[in-house]
Amino acid sequence: MPISSRFFVQSTTALLLVGFLALLGIVGMTFWLGERAQVYFNEVIAARDARSAAVDLRNALQTAESSQRGFLYTGNEVYLASYGPAKTLAERQLAAVNRLLASYEGLDASLKRLTTVIKDKFAEMDMTIDMKRDYRDAEALARVRTNRGKTLMDEANIFFAGIISATDVRLTTSVAEQKANATLLRLFSIVSGIVIVIVIGIAAVTVVRYTRELRGARTEVSVLNAGLEKRVEARTADLARANADIQRFVQIISHDLRAPLVSIVGFTAELEDSLASLRLLVDRSSAASSADDPDLQEARAAATELLPEAIGYIRSSSDKMERLINAVLKLAREGRRPLKAETIDLREIVTAGAAAIQHQLSEADGKIDIDLAVPRIESDRFSLDLILGNLLDNAVKYRSKDRPLHIKVRARPIAGDRVEIEVADNGRGIAERDQERVFDLFKRAGTQDQPGDGIGLAHVLVAVRNLGGEISVASELGRGTTFRLTMPRALATSETIAA
Repeated sequence: MPISSRFFVQSTTALLLVGFLALLGIVGMTFWLGERAQVYFNEVIAARDARSAAVDLRNALQTAESSQRGFLYTGNEVYLASYGPAKTLAERQLAAVNRLLASYEGLDASLKRLTTVIKDKFAEMDMTIDMKRDYRDAEALARVRTNRGKTLMDEANIFFAGIISATDVRLTTSVAEQKANATLLRLFSIVSGIVIVIVIGIAAVTVVRYTRELRGARTEVSVLNAGLEKRVEARTADLARANADIQRFVQIISHDLRAPLVSIVGFTAELEDSLASLRLLVDRSSAASSADDPDLQEARAAATELLPEAIGYIRSSSDKMERLINAVLKLAREGRRPLKAETIDLREIVTAGAAAIQHQLSEADGKIDIDLAVPRIESDRFSLDLILGNLLDNAVKYRSKDRPLHIKVRARPIAGDRVEIEVADNGRGIAERDQERVFDLFKRAGTQDQPGDGIGLAHVLVAVRNLGGEISVASELGRGTTFRLTMPRALATSETIAA
């Protein structure tokens, strides 16, 4: 089944969206897991530091106790060399333990108790050292035998063991969480990678199929175009021959119609000359005969009424036929006339057309508004003069008697590098049933109270189409008419375009 352009666009968009979401998921998951890993890493560091501080605190306390016992046994001050630094280190590590374990829940009371125990332990050791220095050995020995120092040390060791155990648990938990994060990230990356690979694969298959079909369609179009060009050339040649045949037919018909028309006009002139002799004869017969002779009265009626009327009908019909033949020839010549493209000031054309009807505008108390957003175009000047002249002349000719005439000429650019020109009036309008035939040759709409043969708008239509444009009419009876012309802004060719 061939892939349509719409399906290709929709499927490709959907695949790209899925791939984007998968990639976004990987980025989001990586960021989230990275944040979690950072939290657990911070906890590991804090737990490690707390464990190290607790161990250092215990070691410092044990060092201080060993120093105290050595001094009590020997009385030698050399054993106290490590006592002061151990005490200082113990105080510093105790503060560190309190700070690092502050975030652990439920350890506040234990930390307070540990602080008290360590302070009491150092106070007890300081007291015995002072007693030994004052040579109160019996009191120092009695103080040691109370086992208070041992009790405090045992209690402190219990706290140290608890702290080390808690930090070990925290370290184990954090490491396990980091491993779980890494496993989850690895699993999600694998799944997302598989999704992306599948999406890319489907997209690649779709693109390859669509490209292959496009290549096939292009090949078919190339084959069709090769044949189409030949068919177009053949059709164009046929149309050219048909157009030439039509032109010759128009010329022949016009010539054949004009020949008997000339004869009719000539014989009509001879009849008029003969009618003068007939009138003279009737007048002489009337003078010589009785006025009541019915044959003579019939002859007089024929010579003075019937024959002149018939000759008048023949002459007016001949004149009308002459105008119609000239109109057909004029349309045929317009179809053969070469178009000459030149830069035209549209305002100049419209102004000249308005000047040509200025007298009629003044008589109708009218005005003309000109609004041209496209002042210059490339077109055939003669054709534009003919088109705008006919449209403005019609606006004046078929104005309404009930209101002052108002004509608007507008021009604006439209899509496709084309121009739209409107000629609107507030005249008597055209009935809807007549709007489709106003451009037909010899067709006229509405009341026939103005002279004309119905060739003006037909001539306009031919001229507009020769320029590569179209013309339409919108009208409402009793309100006015708008003729809308669309044409290229630049004439494509200056060669003859058949009507």
